[in-house]
Amino acid sequence: MRLKGLFGILAILLLIILSLLTYVAARSTPWLFYTVEGLIVVTILFLILFYRKIVKPLHTIGSGMELLREQDFSSRLSLVGEAEADRVVNVFNRMMEQLKNERLRLREQNHFLDLLINASPMGVIITTLDEDVSQLNPMALKMMGVKLEDALGKKLNDIDSALANELMAIPRGESITVRLNDSNIYKCTRSSFIDRGFQHPFFLVESLTDEVMKAEKKAYEKVIRMIAHEVNNTTAGITSTLDTVEQALAEEDNMEEICQVMRVCTDRCFSMSRFITRFADVVKIPEPHLSPANLNELASSCKRFMEGLCMDRNITIRLECAEIPMVEVDGALFEQVLVNIIKNAAESIEHDGEITIRTLLPLGIEVIDNGKGISKEVEAKLFSPFFSTKPDGQGIGLIFIREILSRHGCTFSLRTYSDGLTRFRVFFPHL
Repeated sequence: MRLKGLFGILAILLLIILSLLTYVAARSTPWLFYTVEGLIVVTILFLILFYRKIVKPLHTIGSGMELLREQDFSSRLSLVGEAEADRVVNVFNRMMEQLKNERLRLREQNHFLDLLINASPMGVIITTLDEDVSQLNPMALKMMGVKLEDALGKKLNDIDSALANELMAIPRGESITVRLNDSNIYKCTRSSFIDRGFQHPFFLVESLTDEVMKAEKKAYEKVIRMIAHEVNNTTAGITSTLDTVEQALAEEDNMEEICQVMRVCTDRCFSMSRFITRFADVVKIPEPHLSPANLNELASSCKRFMEGLCMDRNITIRLECAEIPMVEVDGALFEQVLVNIIKNAAESIEHDGEITIRTLLPLGIEVIDNGKGISKEVEAKLFSPFFSTKPDGQGIGLIFIREILSRHGCTFSLRTYSDGLTRFRVFFPHL
């Protein structure tokens, strides 16, 4: 029961008792009656004084406790006219003002931090104590290639993303650099912050793709130009000398075998020149000239072009088209990309298999094959310069594909999924 209620009951009981005493005194001597009346007046005055000095201040302080419990820091207590109580009221009001300012400051900081996280060029992933994803910024969603509803509340291992799987392998408090199957390179850090006395894990993901690709391209362009220059100049001189020697020996008797050797050497020099020219072509990829094109028609054209190669290997090639809008693309360059992807798929199958070309919504295409697949160790090296799993491979096919798709602003990935199928997926930027 509240203090005011108890005070009211006490006042009523005292008044009842005094009324009874008055009734008894009225039937006895007059002086006793007047004494009881005076006692009633004194009691009433004392109750008023008691209420003002004790009950009202305590009631005011109790109201302040209610404000604290409800976290209403904007309200204030009024003065009660009692020095001791007013001192407590003033301290309480100052405390409420400080709490209000602190809450406002924290809200402003949290709002600023949210804006900073959402606008950050780094991916930020925050998890709960149970390692369930509780927050992701837009850059993290883009890097992981997932939608917000597909990631929130899930563990990183349960998210269909190669980056998410790499993050779970990072020891606490450490940073590693990972290269994914979509040619992207990330510096990933796993750390934690203190919230309400508990350490909350979070991940920071910084993209190093542009910097590394620029450095790689600058390095291999310089190497290729130097090699191409030296090889072409050397082979030109050698072939010229070999031709001269062959012509001179052709006039002599019994020199046919030697002339044949000369011709073999000349052909080998031309082969070497063509070999190095293929590397030089990677450096000379032109800037794409974008124009509206039908992705289904481009896929159909490449399918027809590659049917002969696939038929020789007993590989079935199918095309599945979706209703997709026109895409801004350099048709000639993109056809070369599709031909290279299909050729790689056919070489992975070798014989007796199936390739499916499928256009995707909202705006993409994938090439699926049931070949021998790609191991996890190979995935990270796929788009590295001059890396190849083929015995006679030069390691420039995927570099060529990467360069053209990057210049179109596409996102892409190449990996073998749990169903055993290998998919090369390409998605175009769309408005």
